[in-house]
Amino acid sequence: MRRADRLFQLVQLIRGRRLTTAAWLAERLQVSVRSVYRDVADLQHQGVPIEGAAGVGYRLGRGFDLPPLMFTTDEARALVAAVRVAQQWLDPALAAAGETALGRVMSVLPVATRISAESVSLIAPPVGPEPGVRRVMQALREATEARRKLRLHYRDAAEMRTRRVVRPLGCFFWGQVWTLAAWCESRRDFRSFRVDRIEGYELLADTFADEPGKTLADLLRAHAVEGRAVVK
Repeated sequence: MRRADRLFQLVQLIRGRRLTTAAWLAERLQVSVRSVYRDVADLQHQGVPIEGAAGVGYRLGRGFDLPPLMFTTDEARALVAAVRVAQQWLDPALAAAGETALGRVMSVLPVATRISAESVSLIAPPVGPEPGVRRVMQALREATEARRKLRLHYRDAAEMRTRRVVRPLGCFFWGQVWTLAAWCESRRDFRSFRVDRIEGYELLADTFADEPGKTLADLLRAHAVEGRAVVK
């Protein structure tokens, strides 16, 4: 990350919280605490009204707020609740992005609305997928977005292990598990694979383009007619 980008993100992170420690900032930015101290000092020198001190925490002083977003209190509460729940089930990259986005939104809300939203009495305990499964979810999503084929090492419900080359089309959340919807090159048909049964994967150099009968839209149309999903 370029230093200019890091400084911008540093300001956004501080704006999104009432008090932010250097240790928390260092973890989010993946830099040392010493780097955070140096960056904050540089921003203060440039006129950004960051208040606080090392070992205590930082906040933005008055006069550095954008005009408030037009959210009602209930809308802001819904946004906080949605991000809290979603973070437990998203892959690490999306979960972190969700937290950053929420911080940016909260930072420009009127103070009373922000306080009310942050105090919403909805707690999402960490009951989502295991960390290893979440990392696989991220790799599958990124392969889908990059249109890259995958070789999956898969264990089905009958404990049979197979290797499949697939075209990843989308990830689906079913309340307790995630599945990968894909076009299976071996079966020449659509298949859905439970992410927690994927024992390994290889990102292949081969890319794919939409072909009639092999797209996500085709899969959704087929399942709408059949009223079922194919999970092996």
